[in-house]
Amino acid sequence: MYWKVKSVSPLDNYMLLLTFEGGERRRFDMKPYLACGVFRSLQDASMFSTVRVCADSIAWQNNVDIAPETLYYDSTKI
Repeated sequence: MYWKVKSVSPLDNYMLLLTFEGGERRRFDMKPYLACGVFRSLQDASMFSTVRVCADSIAWQNNVDIAPETLYYDSTKI
């Protein structure tokens, strides 16, 4: 199955509020990713807050992105 992100909002403590196609809302914790590779740049709270929907997933102003499948399967339903 393919999951399409329709909206994203940054939350406190490096969390993301995601809405997927069909209206399902989920919370994704970015903290486990922030020590790895390209995600390190997102430790800067001002960069983290630039998150936006990009194609069917999300991306930040510095072009770091993450797969929609990861966002869905590693998130919790609200």
